[in-house]
Amino acid sequence: MVVPCYNGADRLPAALAQLSSWLEAQPYDAELILVDDCSGPDAAEVLRAFASGRPGVTLLRNDPNGGKGVSVGRGLRAARAPYRVFTDADLAYPPSEINRILRDLEAGNGVAIACRVLPESRYEMSPSFFHYLYTRHIMSRVFNALVRFVLLRDVLDTQAGLKGFTAAAVEQVFPLVTIPRFGFDVEALFIAQKKGFTVKQTAVHFRYDEEPTSVSFAQSAFVMAGEVLQVRINDWRGRYD
Repeated sequence: MVVPCYNGADRLPAALAQLSSWLEAQPYDAELILVDDCSGPDAAEVLRAFASGRPGVTLLRNDPNGGKGVSVGRGLRAARAPYRVFTDADLAYPPSEINRILRDLEAGNGVAIACRVLPESRYEMSPSFFHYLYTRHIMSRVFNALVRFVLLRDVLDTQAGLKGFTAAAVEQVFPLVTIPRFGFDVEALFIAQKKGFTVKQTAVHFRYDEEPTSVSFAQSAFVMAGEVLQVRINDWRGRYD
């Protein structure tokens, strides 16, 4: 299990304790790899204290800050398990959803991803977030339409923060990923399909706990749109061969 972390010292202790307790209760052996993307002193100390002396927990630190894509790729490549899953540090996806991803990997898929737009997916949120969710949904659909037109025709939700890869997929995909930040998901999935790995999409439960600004999301979507085009250019140049 890989968790990229950046700041959030106030929420990390509860989230890490919840995830660790859930993993310990599972019938299989699990490793937990925390990747600190050059957090501030408070969050860095929380992560150090949590990992210290805890069997099965590994803490890696990026210095300087590398971005989520760098953190996820580093954690997945450092893992030793045959199935490797990453999730966001805020646990927007309850730990129980991890087993949905694992089942898809065990069924023979090279990649398994959460898909928030499948009819069976469910959201938990405050009613006050509805306007934000509606705005974000529309913007996400526009971004996904671009992704499907340019790169990934059959993938409905590239940006969900819960994904799994087999060890073989990690070894073939992540050494070729060039995008360091949030557009890395699109690039990794494109490379995976190009290498012949199936990408299984599964319905999940998802929780909204806070309301980021739609302006920030719009700015991120604009940058990510450029990254989608960069992936296509990389492919034309043979970067992923």
